[in-house]
Amino acid sequence: MYRLRRLAVRHARAFEWVYVRFEAALVALDPLFRRIGYHRLERPVAAVERLTKGLLFDCRMCGQCVLSSTGMSCPMNCPKTLRNGPCGGVRPGGFCEVDPQMRCVWVMAWEGAARMRDGARIGDVQPPVDRSLQGSSSWLRVAREKAAHPAGPPDAPRGTIARAFPQARAHEPAAAPLAVEPRPADRGPRR
Repeated sequence: MYRLRRLAVRHARAFEWVYVRFEAALVALDPLFRRIGYHRLERPVAAVERLTKGLLFDCRMCGQCVLSSTGMSCPMNCPKTLRNGPCGGVRPGGFCEVDPQMRCVWVMAWEGAARMRDGARIGDVQPPVDRSLQGSSSWLRVAREKAAHPAGPPDAPRGTIARAFPQARAHEPAAAPLAVEPRPADRGPRR
């Protein structure tokens, strides 16, 4: 599996080309999928997705695939399951601090993204994993979402996180209250 995962990163541009066309086909099939019922398709499509992506990318079926944004390197293969970049423990040569025999998933992701046409998407902030989607088909989810919003979702991941931040601050747990931020007049002299 590990060799195939590395092969997928080395050929990230070819996999990106295939995925873009596959995604377009899924979106075009949305009317048929709606007629059949997405709930009826979920099990068989998830099984095919698990087999295909498991073999090629060592996929963990998180239900929120970001392979097209991470150079065809699945961030869920990181022992720490980090979705927005490497930890501070990347060893010399780009090896993982937890599993020294494995190259860091994020080092491989940057290598793969450098080969892709849309590789700049690696800089997009990914929302945290929703564990309730574990095992479900991200292919069907993408088809449904892209068919509903052909011009793209109204909230890009980065914008969603930015808009959620003020709400998160307002609903912070009482055990760790936020300090009041000082106003410019309250700050002491600059040094």
